[in-house]
Amino acid sequence: MKVYLVGGAVRDRLLQRPVKERDWVVVGETVESMLAQGFEQVGKDFPVFLHPQTHEEYALARTERKSGQGYTGFVCHASPDITLEEDLRRRDLTINAMAEDADGQIIDPYGGLADLESGTLRHVSEAFIEDPLRVLRVARFAARYHYLGFMVARETLALMQNLAGIGELEALVPERIWKETERVLMDRDAPVYFDVLALCGALPHLLSGLEELPDLTRHDLNIAHELNLDLTQRGALLLQAQKNEADWASALRMPTAIKQLADLLRDTVEQLEEAQSPAEQLSLIEKTDALRRPERFIALLECIAVMMADDGFEARSLSEEWKSLWQRRINTLKALDIGALAKSGVKGDELIARIREMRLAALAH
Repeated sequence: MKVYLVGGAVRDRLLQRPVKERDWVVVGETVESMLAQGFEQVGKDFPVFLHPQTHEEYALARTERKSGQGYTGFVCHASPDITLEEDLRRRDLTINAMAEDADGQIIDPYGGLADLESGTLRHVSEAFIEDPLRVLRVARFAARYHYLGFMVARETLALMQNLAGIGELEALVPERIWKETERVLMDRDAPVYFDVLALCGALPHLLSGLEELPDLTRHDLNIAHELNLDLTQRGALLLQAQKNEADWASALRMPTAIKQLADLLRDTVEQLEEAQSPAEQLSLIEKTDALRRPERFIALLECIAVMMADDGFEARSLSEEWKSLWQRRINTLKALDIGALAKSGVKGDELIARIREMRLAALAH
């Protein structure tokens, strides 16, 4: 078989970045010949196979023809006659349209090596505009490789603006928009993703009501990366700053955990500062369900520290101070023997009142 390593694995090896997965293109074969060699077919829309030993994906070289609106409106054609160059031509960016043969030689028909060296994100062909998802992908690559100085080529940005202007972006389903956004939130330069989408006029189409990323959100995402916060926390920091947060979260099908943490952030950021008395402290603990979900409360404290700090060092210091203080308070309340009070025969409203008295006394102490 003529087999070539393609796409991200070639790109990231050349950039000396970790290669997380490898994809292969097979030239000159058929579905029948692949099955005869022990490959397992998994692709529904086009022939993709799993290697019998490594279980890596091997796809027959193919071409694509636009057949409808959106990013799913394509007809794929695979045959032994399709060349590697034809297969690479259907890809989005030149840096993703390189291949490597069995001898380690780079096949680069569209100038990907030159664009890697110059830090340019450039489309392979005019077929770029056939897939609106590529607008998000280019923005994501711009964020991922921003630290290396990569920029979107002017002509590629023009095509992205064209896609935003002709209404193709409306064909993107919320789950797909969130999938791309979710992946970029864990990058060090996540705000660049939103900047590129704003620059090409795509942001209002994709994230309703958001013309550009607010400076406060940019600040929060940058510090969140410094503190290595998880996806739920970063998503909540992004979401809580939006005026139409409920509609936005619903439209993107964001996970429930992100929406819940964003709501708590909005409702408790001021209350945390003001929680001086035992009654105020207990109110915050009850409102956040901290006794039953202490891990979420700790995540909340880390997010609030990010929002209130000027830099990562201050945020880390504030976060550790709060976590230590509030963990002691939570542990104190958990140690109370509520069961003994219930066994004593106290019931109903009196039991609730007595429990509250015990907790206030413990916090005061």
